Amino acid sequence: MPLETLDRTPPPFFKQGPSALSRLVVFSALALVLMVADARFKLVQPLRAAIATVLYPAQWLALQPVQMIEDGTGYLTELKTARKTEEAARRKLAAQSQRAGQVEQLQLENERLRQLLGLRDRLTVPGTAAQVLYDATDPFSRRVVIDKGQLNGVQPGSPVMDESGVLGQVTRVYPFVSEVTLLIDRDQVIPVMNARTGQRAVAYGDATPRTGLLELRYMPVGEDVREGDELVTSGIDGVYPPGLPVAKVAAVDRRSDSSFARIYCTPLAQVQGVTYVMVLQPVTDQLRLAGVGPSATPASAPASAASAASAAAAASAPAAKARPATPASAAGKAGKPPRAGNHPKPQGGKP
Repeated sequence: MPLETLDRTPPPFFKQGPSALSRLVVFSALALVLMVADARFKLVQPLRAAIATVLYPAQWLALQPVQMIEDGTGYLTELKTARKTEEAARRKLAAQSQRAGQVEQLQLENERLRQLLGLRDRLTVPGTAAQVLYDATDPFSRRVVIDKGQLNGVQPGSPVMDESGVLGQVTRVYPFVSEVTLLIDRDQVIPVMNARTGQRAVAYGDATPRTGLLELRYMPVGEDVREGDELVTSGIDGVYPPGLPVAKVAAVDRRSDSSFARIYCTPLAQVQGVTYVMVLQPVTDQLRLAGVGPSATPASAPASAASAASAAAAASAPAAKARPATPASAAGKAGKPPRAGNHPKPQGGKP
């Protein structure tokens, strides 16, 4: 083949375009112009929305396998957790059912014994549901503010509890809100009783800030207190109803150099992050309404005392008239003190 017939021009594949530096400068300038235009005039926003709309089906399809794997893993984890929770709930329900039967039997026996002994029935303490609005602003105390106040019948000193146990006590009452001081406050004191042994004690709020514990003080070293013992209200203060759960013993420190043990307890109520509470009426108010406590109004106390004194005077007057005068009384009327030998001799006996 003759050499003149060959085409000496390179094929289009091997043709070179603009240089790399030229393309870099052009594309950099275009990118800079687009960024400035997008920042100033939002010119690229419609283009970006159109591209996102077009690419959304592809992105959705690409994410489906990952989403299916995550959903499957979450489903298996939740199923395992739900089974464990169901098993624990069933065990707890069985234990509560057995305890409920025992409680009913004990209540019947208690009612019979109270009727036999002539004791009064236990009082039912009414309660008012409330919601916690916020924590108090005082950093040196543990208090919360609830949405029920004086207009809702809340009184100072009313016990407050949640679904787990005693939370605290109402310390300040306003027309629409009230302030509740938690049990773990350093100024709070509550009388408690060991549910296992029946030993009474007093639980104090821990003076150490932000520990969230209670302390049983002035307990002798030899007292039978163990970790895990449940403490309930004893009811001897006239504020808290008896039998309300308060705390569990967390640690018992018996030291040889001290005659008192250091006992720390964990509150059963949710002292942090509680949302809904129940405000109970003080026991003293229930006793007053039942007629076994102090009188309902302060003015009625002097009247009742005066009536009791007049009744006693009226009852003693006939007895004084019917009583024969003795030599001692006659001597007293004459203004002379009686002598030891002037006392009358008993009838039918020897002197």
